[in-house]
Parts: sequence; structure tokens; C-alpha cells
Amino acid sequence: MPAPIRLRELIRTIRTARTQAEEREMIQKECAAIRSSFREEDNTYRCRNVAKLLYMHMLGYPAHFGQLECLKLIASQKFTDKRIGYLGAMLLLDERQDVHLLMTNCIKNDLNHSTQFVQGLALCTLGCMGSSEMCRDLAGEVEKLLKTSNSYLRKKAALCAVHVIRKVPELMEMFLPATKNLLNEKNHGVLHTSVVLLTEMCERSPDMLAHFRKNEKLVPQLVRILKNLIMSGYSPEHDVSGISDPFLQVRILRLLRILGRNDDDSSEAMNDILAQVATNTETSKNVGNAILYETVLTIMDIKSESGLRVLAINILGRFLLNNDKNIRYVALTSLLKTVQTDHNAVQRHRSTIVDCLKDLDVSIKRRAMELSFALVNGNNIRGMMKELLYFLDSCEPEFKADCASGIFLAAEKYAPSKRWHIDTIMRVLTTAGSYVRDDAVPNLIQLITNSVEMHAYTVQRLYKAILGDYSQQPLVQVAAWCIGEYGDLLVSGQCEEEEPIQVTEDEVLDILESVLISNMSTSVTRGYALTAIMKLSTRFTCTVNRIKKVVSIYGSSIDVELQQRAVEYNALFKKYDHMRSALLERMPVMEKVTTNGPTEIVQTNGETEPAPLETKPPPSGPQPTSQANDLLDLLGGNDITPVIPTAPTSKPASAGGELLDLLGDISLTGAPTAAPTPASVPQISQPPFLLDGLSSQPLFNDITAGIPSITAYSKNGLKIEFTFERSNTNPSVTVITIQASNSTELDMTDFVFQAAVPKTFQLQLLSPSSSIVPAFNTGTITQVIKVLNPQKQQLRMRIKLTYNHKGSAMQDLAEVNNFPPQSWQ
Repeated sequence: MPAPIRLRELIRTIRTARTQAEEREMIQKECAAIRSSFREEDNTYRCRNVAKLLYMHMLGYPAHFGQLECLKLIASQKFTDKRIGYLGAMLLLDERQDVHLLMTNCIKNDLNHSTQFVQGLALCTLGCMGSSEMCRDLAGEVEKLLKTSNSYLRKKAALCAVHVIRKVPELMEMFLPATKNLLNEKNHGVLHTSVVLLTEMCERSPDMLAHFRKNEKLVPQLVRILKNLIMSGYSPEHDVSGISDPFLQVRILRLLRILGRNDDDSSEAMNDILAQVATNTETSKNVGNAILYETVLTIMDIKSESGLRVLAINILGRFLLNNDKNIRYVALTSLLKTVQTDHNAVQRHRSTIVDCLKDLDVSIKRRAMELSFALVNGNNIRGMMKELLYFLDSCEPEFKADCASGIFLAAEKYAPSKRWHIDTIMRVLTTAGSYVRDDAVPNLIQLITNSVEMHAYTVQRLYKAILGDYSQQPLVQVAAWCIGEYGDLLVSGQCEEEEPIQVTEDEVLDILESVLISNMSTSVTRGYALTAIMKLSTRFTCTVNRIKKVVSIYGSSIDVELQQRAVEYNALFKKYDHMRSALLERMPVMEKVTTNGPTEIVQTNGETEPAPLETKPPPSGPQPTSQANDLLDLLGGNDITPVIPTAPTSKPASAGGELLDLLGDISLTGAPTAAPTPASVPQISQPPFLLDGLSSQPLFNDITAGIPSITAYSKNGLKIEFTFERSNTNPSVTVITIQASNSTELDMTDFVFQAAVPKTFQLQLLSPSSSIVPAFNTGTITQVIKVLNPQKQQLRMRIKLTYNHKGSAMQDLAEVNNFPPQSWQ
């Protein structure tokens, strides 16, 4: 048989192929020749054939038929054969295939070989694809090589030990004696791999972490090595852009971060060296920036001094001025994580952060927007809102919804005056009305209603805002509502805050009628306008006949909702005219419903103040009913007992039907869990439960502090924690607060949490604080569940989670059975 072509010739031949079909033909032809050579047990060219096979594997063609040939090469005595054989094993074999176990003995022999390069090949292969069985069998040999004086083998053995620990964590203690002298090595390769090994051990075992902190005094050794690296002169072997071995410095800083976390003594020991690294590292090169970034992370993660934390934040502030977009993004993300703990230090860089809102990069823009909202407080609210409103006016459409939502929340929390608050919300509705949340309209209406002294000013501003422009539907809805309520103030010109305008009753009706006939008006907006016109029949005196005519015209509207309103309003004019003025009188002040529970400490971006827990009234307007109907079928059957109604969530109506089998095998023979009650379902008499009797006694008793919290769900970066409180007025009630956090790099949007319990319990699920779980654990969603357990039975719960992440819709079910006894006994 002729000698096969060389690897170099094969590569050259394949590269000459003009089409994929031609390339496949060449590969198939060569694979056939290689198979023939394998069948004939051709030892002369086996190494060459396997090398060509590996190249084909790299191109994406099947090469599994060469697995056994790799084992034969490993068993060969020639180093060149072993090198190709081990490379083939790492590429073609893995622990899912039993074939890999056949080379365990060969690796063991090679680990004891007299040549260090053969030993190195065996260590690399074991550290790359060794299964748990292989690691158990060969851990002793790896441990011996870890103690050898040969630095070439020690660094490979350290990395192999990392793989062994990951596969078989119980073998960790075997390597503990060998780690004692690793950091005394002068070879940087050994030091680097040793730090990797120590980091792995500390991360995987709290006992090892405590051992290295106390017994081994690891922190002083790492501080000494890091100090030598900083103070050492130029070393061509380790120098990268003028910095001595930055890779080793980064690894040491990461290990120091683990050792100093939640430990005062270790943190104290490393404060000085971290300050030296932060001040002595050159920032003109990206290498120095990488070290500084790791230093900042370490300072923020350990119990460092306040001055050191300010230094770290100043470093991030300098990063914001860097021309490199990646460095600016990293700085913004890091500042966002630290803003709650070091708010005042981050505030010093507010102007630089606001400048990042003008960046062309959308990811930098989003991080800058999130950080800007985190910096808003009562002292800077006016200046920050001015910048954020300018950003809202000029930003891309994908930012407008989040920006508008953030402005609403900040304005509600820190508004210096009611007029400023109203002006700010109106500016948002004027700029980005199509992007605001559904509850923006009822919330603004409530704000206006409660600001009695601002009624004339507000209705005049809104009237001028919608003259000839109906594109922003939420703004038009609020304007229509206000004109209907306070149209008499508009016509009488009672505005004192600004120069009043002269408006007649007919001009006001002209505006509302044009809203009714505008093509841009939605059905909801037309409903607002028709109701406003009807209200004006009791505010205006000269245009009542015109109002009657408009109402009668819409009695035959093609829009059923509008038609129903008009027919009912017509009946008011004809049959119940004596009641019309009473029915259409001005709305009273809308008081927010508050509980008598304890106060919670609310973080106010630099100012901590106690604030009572508040429950907002549900948004006005029609709510979806199919969701509630679907949830009523949660347990199957029609024996629906009294439920506790709560504000419906904004989840789309179709989602509820997927919960039919949510409870699975939990006993379902009686009363179901509570579900949102739709407006169309008649209310059933309520049991004295949950919300009753809270006016005169403290809400929670003293045993609350003794109930441990639990992790109910942790998967794919999403973590759900339950904390518990017991009602003082009704010991059978358990109040569960869920906190959802997200450790991934992207936000989880449209997040919906649903729960169900067995028939012996009753459950009320209140509205969540948000529908977005922020990335990097920078914030949480909170939601309250109230469970009535009259029989004091062990609590069980099924939960369903739905959310969007990385462009995909995610859904998961879980059962929670590990409730602490104090929460239900």
C-alpha cells in the first residue's frame, strides 16, 4: 500500500477546493484511505493518519472511528506517538464514552514515567477530560507530582488537581498538605496555578476557607507576593506593557477577595496592599485597568476602610472618562452595584454619569440611565429630572418605557412640591405618552384629585397641552378626565399660578368632540371624552342641549362600550334627570389605603427614613376578566368557596389557563386558593380574614424575628426567597414576602409569580412591586402572599414562574415543602 499523504499536503489540497461539495469529496476519499490503513494495523503511519483525522475533526467532519487508534498511540513508547495520541484523546473522547476508561492504566504509567514531558502530557489529558472514576484512581499520582521539585510538573499537577477537585470534591483534603509550600515557589507559572488551586478549594469548601484564613495564614503570604510584584523592577520574562505579571496579580486579587469577604482580620491585613495597588498601577494601558478593576471589586467585597472604598469609587469615576467603551461600561456596572452602600461617594461623579446618557453606545446609555435613577434623592431631584427628561426626549424608543417608569417613581418619592410633580408627569406624558405604564393615567388622576389647590392650574395646562395634538393617548385621557371634572374652573379663569386663558364652554366641547372623532383616539380615550362631556352637563349652563345631542348621537355608535355609556347617559337625561347632578358631582379626594402594620426602613438614596407600608388602590378602567376565570379553575371543579379579592395583575389574560394542573398531586377536594375576582363575577360574602381587624392592634407578633427565611427556588440565575411574619390579630394567618433576584447579566422582564395551596388553606396574592427583575442582583421584586391556615397543618405550595430572558419566554413549576415549622404551627 502506498504511503499516505502528509498532513501539510492534505491541508493544502483541502484549501484548493472551490466548493463545499468538492471539499466533502476530498475528505471522504481521505477518510476511506485512513480507515483502510487502520484495518491493516499499519503502525508506521498511524500517527500521521490520526493527525490528519484530528484536522478533519476540527473542520467539523466525523472522526469517531479514530478513538481506539488514539489509545494505541498513547500506549506507544515513542513520544511523538504519545503526543498525537493524547491530543486525539482530548479532542475525540469524553467521560460520556466508556472507551476513555481504557486509557486509565496508560495515564497512570505515564504519570510515573521518567521523562517530564510524557508526565506533562498525561497530566494535561487527565486535567482536560478525566472522569470522576479516573480522578479517584489517579489522584494519588497527581498529589505526588504536586510535591515534586520540578516546576514544569508542579504547575501542570496543580491545574490537574483543580480538575480532580471539581469532579470529586471529597478528594480535596488529599491535596491540602501539598499546598503548604506552593506559595514559596519562585517560578511564576507554579505561583499562578497554585493560586488557581487555592481559589478553587476556598470557593468549594467553607472549612478549607476557614483553615487557610486561620491556620495557614494565607493572606500575609499573598500580600507578600503581590507586594514583590508591585515593587519589582523590569523583568522581561514577566513584563506586559510595563507591568510585572498582571495575570498573577489578578489571580491573587481574586483570591484575596474570597479570603476577606465577611472576615475582619483578613480584610485588615490586606487593606494596605490594596491601597498600594490602587495608587501605584499605571492606567495608560489596558493591562493596568484590568488590575485596577479587580482591585476595586476586591475593595468593595471585603470589609475595607471607608477611605479605601472612596478610592475605589474614584478609580471607577476615572474609568468613566476613558475612551474605551468597554471600560466605561464596566465602570457604570460596578458603580450600580455599589451605589446603595456608598451613595455619597458615587454622588461625586454624578455629572460624569449624566454625561454618559449622551453616549452613542446603547448599552452604556442603559447602564447610565439605571445609575442616574439610583442617584436621585431629595437634594438633587430638580437637576436630575431635568437631565432625565432631556434624555427621555431624545433617546431611542426602546429606552422610553423604562425611563418614563423611573421618572414616575422618582417623582412620586422625592417631589419637592405638588405642582412640580404634576408638571413633571405631564412633561413625560407629552414626550413619551405612548410608552408609559398602564397605571400612569390613574396614578396621575389620583395625584391631581388630591391636589385641591392645583385644580385650576392643572386643567388649564392640560387643555393647552392637547390643543390640536391627540397623539399621546394617556395625556389626552388625563386631560379629558380633568376637563370633565374641573371644566367650570377652566371657563371661569380662576388659575392663579399662571396667566389665565379665556375659554368658552363651546370651545371646551369642541375639543372633547374632536377627541371623539379623531382617528388617533382609542376606544378607551373616547370613553374618557364622552364621560367628560356628560360631566360638563352639570358644570356648564349654556350648552346642556348640545351635550344631550352629542350623547344621543353616540347611542348608536359601532363601538359597544361607547354605545353602552351613551345609552346610560341618555337615560340619565330622560328618566333620572333629578339625580344627574348628584351622580355627576365632583370626585372626592382619593385617599391611599394604608395598613396599620409596622414601618419599614426605606432606602432613599442617601437618606434613610421610616415609611409606613402602603397599598395602592387598583388602577381604574376595565380589567381583563379571562385571567380570573382561568385561575378559578386552578383546582378543577365548580365548588368555589369564598375567595379574597385583590388587585388584578397586569399579566395578559391568556396566561391563567396554563395553571390548570399547577397543584398536581396536592389534595384538591375542597376550597381552592384565592384568586383575583373579575368585575363581572358577583362578590361572595367575605370571611373575617387577613385584612379585617387590623385597625387597633399591631399587625405582627414578637415571634416573627425567630422564623428563618428559606430559598424556595434557585435556577438559571433566578432566586426566590421567602421571609415570614405571623399576624397578631389572627394567629392562623402567615404573611410571606417573596424576594426575586437575578444574578445573570440581563434583566428578566414580564416576570409573573403565581402560587397555589391545598384545599385546607386560603391564599391571597398581592400585586408585585415590579415586573422586571434587574440583572447582577442590583435589585429585587417583592410580593406579599397571605395564607390562612386555620387547622395549623404543614404548609405546602406550588409555584409557577413565567418571564422573558435573553429574548426567550421562560416558564417553570416548583413545589415548596421546606417551610419552617414556626411559619405554620
